[in-house]
Amino acid sequence: MIFLDAPVGTGFSYAREEQGYNVTLTQTGQQLVVLLTKWLGDHPEFASNPLYIGGDSYSGYTVPVTALQIANDDDARARLNLKGYLVGNAATDVKYDSGGKVPFMHGMGLISDEMYEAARSSCRGDYVSTPTNADCANALQAISMATFAINPVHILEPICGFALRGRAMPETTMDQRLRLGLPVECRDNGYRLSYLWADDPEVRATLGIHEGSIASWSRCTALPLFRHDVDSAIPYHAELTQRGYRALVYNGDHDLDMTFVGTQQWIRTLGYNVVTAWRPWYSNRQVAGFTTVYDHNLTFATVKGGGHTAPEYRPKECLDMLDRWTSPAGEL
Repeated sequence: MIFLDAPVGTGFSYAREEQGYNVTLTQTGQQLVVLLTKWLGDHPEFASNPLYIGGDSYSGYTVPVTALQIANDDDARARLNLKGYLVGNAATDVKYDSGGKVPFMHGMGLISDEMYEAARSSCRGDYVSTPTNADCANALQAISMATFAINPVHILEPICGFALRGRAMPETTMDQRLRLGLPVECRDNGYRLSYLWADDPEVRATLGIHEGSIASWSRCTALPLFRHDVDSAIPYHAELTQRGYRALVYNGDHDLDMTFVGTQQWIRTLGYNVVTAWRPWYSNRQVAGFTTVYDHNLTFATVKGGGHTAPEYRPKECLDMLDRWTSPAGEL
């Protein structure tokens, strides 16, 4: 398994000159194709291995863009044994990414039937565009006021502020900071500790991070020169699956940022027939989520109890999901 920090400037990735950060999403896909072909050139023993490209959140754009560039490049397609791709809690198209939030909140009991009906009827199902009438605006405002304190990345977990560098972290050694006794129920405290781990000299040496390349690691990096030049990833999914590449699209079912409702909405726009209807899938003999299989080798799955993103909250279940989907049987 190869982990990539992309676009350039995220994680430990860097450019030697500022202009190197001036890239688009599609150019990022091209860079990843070059990286993969060069890596396999250096490690030919893996060339025949089936290749699956995966990612979560914003990588809902990066993954299908990269996969389609491989599929469209004769040389890359010959060198890379691409079989399919997977995206989780995936940004795909703002119409559905944001549009699924109101029905999700209703289904999860975060807003009342009356609030949902007021929004549904006055906004006519459009919760993304600027409201065209006062009733729609008022309904959306009422929903916003009722749910503003809900943690969007996992609706059952508390909000503990933002894990910004340096907040609540005195100037002490790493060992001392790890013994600060930060409340474990606040997931953001784990994120705060990740800064300590990533900037520790021993960790960096073990990872092979070049000295002088990245001054301080950041969990979420602002990329002012990066340009998002793909409005919707749906056409990429359509072309890839219709050309025979396998796809797994999954959501943590307690994620309000990228809801399973919105994901199902954009999948339906593909017009694919259902091969295997909605059913539970299991991990350790327990229901781990639900899945629907469509034609053109497209599998949709929810991860029960997962947030944004699902593998962080349900790692064992997601590993089972990945192992089964990439197995010869290919079923969850």
